[in-house]
Amino acid sequence: MKPHAEIAEVWPRDGRVRLVGHIHGHPAEGQWRLLLTRRSHAEQRLDYPAQVKGDRFEGELPVADLAAATDTAEAEIGTGTGAVVGVGVEEWDIHLTDGQVELRAGRRLDDIHGKKKIMVFPEQRVRGIGVRPYYTVKDNLSLECRTGAST
Repeated sequence: MKPHAEIAEVWPRDGRVRLVGHIHGHPAEGQWRLLLTRRSHAEQRLDYPAQVKGDRFEGELPVADLAAATDTAEAEIGTGTGAVVGVGVEEWDIHLTDGQVELRAGRRLDDIHGKKKIMVFPEQRVRGIGVRPYYTVKDNLSLECRTGAST
């Protein structure tokens, strides 16, 4: 199994998404950060400090940062007035990085397959944009930012 950031807990509440897990298959020395990469524009990234003790990591990200980045992206491709029209979805992939390697966040060491349909997290809304963590079809953890109507 490839080295990765094994997610143990996901806490989406109070305007933040808190992640707790373990670094699997890679030395956990050095300074680590949570790295979010916008799937449709990989050059757009957000990063936040992660605390690491042994192989355990913990970090959190403010939902407002994702909403602001998504709102800006929608304004660029929207009407030119900054107004968001209809419903759009932006996805952000989560990694843990020490500046040398990027370990994909996910949950693979359990016996639960198909987490995308099983583990559903609540959406938090900021400035008309809903932000929700979700597991992908490969059991990686990502974030969905949805403009327009609530899901």
